[in-house]
Amino acid sequence: MTTSDVWKKSSYSGGGEGNACVEVAAGHACIAIRDSKAPSHGTLTLPAPAFAAFVNALKRPGGLS
Repeated sequence: MTTSDVWKKSSYSGGGEGNACVEVAAGHACIAIRDSKAPSHGTLTLPAPAFAAFVNALKRPGGLS
């Protein structure tokens, strides 16, 4: 998978250095996710539609519960 070299953090990533979060990078058909505290420990890659469905589920009242 080829992702963008641009990793983005959530605006909700916490105070201080803002490293209590995940980062995402968008590729052509996939989204890569990594831990902002340990970016060299690997990434999770999801097809873009699966990532969109996950994010939309989080936005619903009650989230994924």
